[in-house]
Amino acid sequence: MSSVPSGVERLLSPRHGPGVCPRCLNLTGAAGLCRACRANQHHLAAVAPISYSVGGEWLHHVIVSYKRDADPSVPDALAAVARLCAEFVCAHERCVAAASAVPEFQLVTTVPSADPLRDLHHPLRRIVGELAAPTRDRYERLLVRSQTPAIPRVFDPGRYDATRTLDGEAVLLVDDMWTSGASAESAAAALLDAGASAVAAIVVARHLNRGWRENDRWLRGRAHAGFDSSSCALCASGTSLTTKPAAARWGDGGSSDDYSSVQTRP
Repeated sequence: MSSVPSGVERLLSPRHGPGVCPRCLNLTGAAGLCRACRANQHHLAAVAPISYSVGGEWLHHVIVSYKRDADPSVPDALAAVARLCAEFVCAHERCVAAASAVPEFQLVTTVPSADPLRDLHHPLRRIVGELAAPTRDRYERLLVRSQTPAIPRVFDPGRYDATRTLDGEAVLLVDDMWTSGASAESAAAALLDAGASAVAAIVVARHLNRGWRENDRWLRGRAHAGFDSSSCALCASGTSLTTKPAAARWGDGGSSDDYSSVQTRP
């Protein structure tokens, strides 16, 4: 049995509100940007995390294990990330476009791995470029790792090289994990330098540490809210006012490798 349906009860929808970073939805306990967002340069037009991911818990394990070829849980983990990504893009890409002030995203790409060897065969490219129906026809590998060493959690567009010059296209950038945002913001800056008109990010998992300050209390208080696939952080807060198709229910429709229920093309 796929882990996808059983995982929904362990997801938590990010939402804007008091004590939440207005850019990346980190928990701050105060007003304004979190420390990481204050340190970063901001090149993303919008950021839409799909779910919070608490360190050591279900989604965190899924994100870690889907990249490990030798891990026996890889097929279920890959299916979980693919289904979550495809259904969110199908339901909420228009929210991200509206928040980015663009009519649509002509291209979709992924953030390269910090590890050049892992980046050669990163499974996120297979998900976005092959398995997820809403993105695969527009997917292109627009960035590769450069020879510049990637310093963790430090903004540096030089860590990426563009594969070609862009001609004003709006680009939807997909990443699997947001911790500090340095990788996604660096990738966005590199794409803008290559000629993109706008870059926005959908991130599968917004990492949280349950033991940090008041995070555990906040997470326990929000546990009843769970995961609502019919709204995202942008449309729930009114940042994006769009008319969207009804979201596919999480885990409905077919086997773990069947994404026909969320196809948007004929």
